[in-house]
Amino acid sequence: MVRDGAVSLRDGIRIELSDGKTVVADATEPAGDVAVLSHAHGDHLYSQAPSEVICSELTARLAAARRRDEGKLVRGSHPTIEQVPAGHVPGSSATIIEDEGTTYLYTGDFSPRERFGLAGFDAEAVAADYDVDVLVTETTYGTPDYVFDAQRELERRIVGWLDDQDGPVVLFGYTLGRAQEIERLVARSERERLFVTEAIERLNGVIAEAWGTDFGARRYRRETALNPEDALVLPAQTNKLSFVDRIVEATGAVTAGFSGWAIEESFLYRGGYDETFVLSDHADFSELVATVETLNPRQVYTTHGFADAFATHVETELGIEARSLKENQTSLGEF
Repeated sequence: MVRDGAVSLRDGIRIELSDGKTVVADATEPAGDVAVLSHAHGDHLYSQAPSEVICSELTARLAAARRRDEGKLVRGSHPTIEQVPAGHVPGSSATIIEDEGTTYLYTGDFSPRERFGLAGFDAEAVAADYDVDVLVTETTYGTPDYVFDAQRELERRIVGWLDDQDGPVVLFGYTLGRAQEIERLVARSERERLFVTEAIERLNGVIAEAWGTDFGARRYRRETALNPEDALVLPAQTNKLSFVDRIVEATGAVTAGFSGWAIEESFLYRGGYDETFVLSDHADFSELVATVETLNPRQVYTTHGFADAFATHVETELGIEARSLKENQTSLGEF
């Protein structure tokens, strides 16, 4: 069993090593001996940059693009810490920590699906190289209600819908990851022009340079006139802003939202969309279960989403000790 209090949730995921040093992952203000960053989404990204951080080169560049006031992020390293692709968004990494006979794996947000040129998290490869003792996993979709269809089928539906629309379409997705996926799908469709905002364009440039690709998108500006065969990709959080209403009223555009939450009908009404599609950067329930089974750790900690429900499933159905992480806990007795 893992040492009592070794894993906790405070400002980020904290792992206390046997030598007394602390690894802190995805903290707003990293306060540990070693800082780790899994990816550059805002809810995992620092507000105050650490002196150095362990992350992928692409994550460092994306983080710098999103936190321009902080300047360039300095990447560090540690002899017993390794990162492997997490399959969540470009640059995302899972972190493996070896500590005096105990191997920790922090997945960060992850997906095992290969899609849009992004390699999925490979649990089998990790299990072949490491005996994972302690797994700290996200559980965004940690109940059986969230099992997604095959990736190819999900993409086929979206491209078919894009081709079937008679007017312009306005498509909503997170600026990093989802937006680029939507752009790839638009490129497969019969849409003539693709527009994105400045924020998406900035991240497109970083990813395009790293991957040697071109998203083929133009900057959307206030004076841009959308034609019937155009597509506009906007950040997810803008879906209810007044300028979107003006675009729809002026052009007759149809709106669509993309998320794993689209498996619920309520997602359509909450977002005020005309259409929604399942398109996720996270593991679904069946993939979470398969990941735990493949890694076969001695202890599982769950965080985000359905953390309690998934921990219960792991204990009762897989027979592996599991606990959900609660903020500021200091010992197993506080679970």
